[in-house]
Amino acid sequence: MHLQPFDPRQPRQIEAVTALWNQACGADLAITEALTRHNSQPATGSVQAGRLALVDDTPAGFILASALPDDAATSPPQVGWIDALAIAPAWQRRGLGSALLSWAERWLAEQGCTAARLGGGLRPFAPGLPAALGSEAFFAARGYRPRASESTVWDVARDLAIDASHSHRPPPDVDFDVRIAVGRPADQGPLLAFLHAEFPGRWRFEFEEFCRMGGKMSEYLLLWRFNERSPARLAGFCRTRRRWRYAVEPLDRYFMSHLPTPWGQLGPIGVGAGNRGQRLGSALLSFGLWRLRAYGVRGCVIDWTSALDFYAPYGFKPWREYRVLVKQIAQD
Repeated sequence: MHLQPFDPRQPRQIEAVTALWNQACGADLAITEALTRHNSQPATGSVQAGRLALVDDTPAGFILASALPDDAATSPPQVGWIDALAIAPAWQRRGLGSALLSWAERWLAEQGCTAARLGGGLRPFAPGLPAALGSEAFFAARGYRPRASESTVWDVARDLAIDASHSHRPPPDVDFDVRIAVGRPADQGPLLAFLHAEFPGRWRFEFEEFCRMGGKMSEYLLLWRFNERSPARLAGFCRTRRRWRYAVEPLDRYFMSHLPTPWGQLGPIGVGAGNRGQRLGSALLSFGLWRLRAYGVRGCVIDWTSALDFYAPYGFKPWREYRVLVKQIAQD
């Protein structure tokens, strides 16, 4: 076996990594080369590296790891990510996975990390270890343990066509002083300021990254509050995604293969601290679902959540389960 540095600029390596993932994870979790290409480009401020395991010059496995050393507001710099690990079925249980994982843990330690998390990176293949793979025992034997808080997260999903209350009009605003509107280019600054104030961590980072990639503000829904004595102020937001010409990120990661097409995704969704408990989040969710329906979307995923009770009244049921596993790693 030979470990070769992974070079995302090489189309053949992108093809090999995609094929290895699909062989190891199966059709339900299949990805495309477009997702592999996107996820193997380091996010702003991050460092990333990978290795291909070659047996007789044939790709037999790969691993990709990343870290964010200098942006504690987005993620603790001491926690790095095992972004992806896949071994071809013919080479499983023959030491390749252990060798690749050991390499990645050493590399993360060299970046200053003291812990490694499975999945959940800044350009994630998955929020954690997909439970459907049944591979938790492999990682447990190598020191990975459930995270102390929120050790399990889900994608939830539904068919938007199955809704007896479906209306061809958007839901009414919650109150006379509230308006939900599709984002415009001029709203980029107000939304960024809102996120810095209310959600300064990952959601703020993801929006900045979205803007850097040239994303269109029309993917965002903004909830505004009005007051006779002051200008309109931003109180909440919601993102919706679908396949369209201006999309800057692939939809592959939401693993929608068994859902009816066309596909769409909703989230994140957030309301400022001073406006919670007033059903404004529900209003944003309802408006977002209406908008996806208006574009003909049927299969809809809300990803990476533990708020199952919030989404259940809207017909969303658990779709994928992920285990959030972390290991403490030693620095040399």
